[in-house]
Amino acid sequence: MKAIFLSLIVVLAMVVLSQVASGGVSDRRKAMEEQREGLATALFAGGCFWCTESDFEKVDGVVEVISGYTGGKEVNPTYEEVSSGRTGHIESIKVRYDPTRVTYQQLLDVFWRHVDPTDPGGQFVDRGSQYRSAVFYQTDEERRLAEASREVLEKSGRFSKPVVTEIRKAGPFYPAEDYHQDYYSRNPIRYKYYRFRSGRDQFLQEAWGHSPDLKAGSAAKPGRGKPSREELRKRLTEMQYRVTQEEGTEPPFKNAYWDNKKPGIYVDLVSGEPLFSSLDKYDSGTGWPSFTRPLEPGNIVTREDRSLFSVRTEVRSRTADSHLGHVFKDGPPPTGLRYCMNSAALRFIPREDLEKEGYGQYQKLFE
Repeated sequence: MKAIFLSLIVVLAMVVLSQVASGGVSDRRKAMEEQREGLATALFAGGCFWCTESDFEKVDGVVEVISGYTGGKEVNPTYEEVSSGRTGHIESIKVRYDPTRVTYQQLLDVFWRHVDPTDPGGQFVDRGSQYRSAVFYQTDEERRLAEASREVLEKSGRFSKPVVTEIRKAGPFYPAEDYHQDYYSRNPIRYKYYRFRSGRDQFLQEAWGHSPDLKAGSAAKPGRGKPSREELRKRLTEMQYRVTQEEGTEPPFKNAYWDNKKPGIYVDLVSGEPLFSSLDKYDSGTGWPSFTRPLEPGNIVTREDRSLFSVRTEVRSRTADSHLGHVFKDGPPPTGLRYCMNSAALRFIPREDLEKEGYGQYQKLFE
């Protein structure tokens, strides 16, 4: 019996070793394929991988983001095992990117602006070591860049508490279950509800001001940050600059969209963040484009405006911090609100162009 028992142990050990070895071979094969394609990979942990995946997939030059687990010793862990906090793994992402379009340094910049680097016990509403922030380096150069960027952030004085994000040598990365991949796009309502309740964006807004969504690349596509004043002076017309940057107001009935009846969405002229839908647009008789509600409430910021000897509610875009207009309580059902916007702050994306412009997720609204 003892001999049989020892034989079973040997067989089981060989099975485990073969799985680990095959995993290593698979990882090496993938790395070779990526090198042939001219791609590179980066590994980050920033709390809920639904959110970090979503944030990094908006970056120009990023080809793919995979949610998964790394940092522990368990082979092929499940979500239930990792979320228990007993495996040593952390919810993480693997970023596959084109280094000719975005650098590792730029990815680090994106990472720091999307986490709370001062929290050693998790990230936002998700608590436990399995949700802490970390940078996993794969080369000495990545380690050098990661440590240097952390030091710069620490010395910047942006946070009153110490920066505690770990910088660790990368180990095996295990993709999460299929239902976790692209969760933000496959389950947009649940994801947006979770993200809003998590407190993540509220923290980023407070920590980074008007540009928590700074991305690598230009500011002409969906979800980009805010360019410099000098760049905006070159890009915008005089009216567009005066409205978005100086809280100006364009003439009524003499603007691009006050009577536009085409189906589509309206995005921030500067950052491209989605703001309103033609489905919520109506003729308010004021001569400015008016809407009953925003398409993406999370992209809208309101604040008290006491100019012109009255108290009004100003509407601004979250990422670009553009002045858009004002909201009033004299609108039609179902909200009773009138979002009175300036055409000069908006760009209209027709329904037929949503996919090619990068807003394909809104196509279904018009089907």
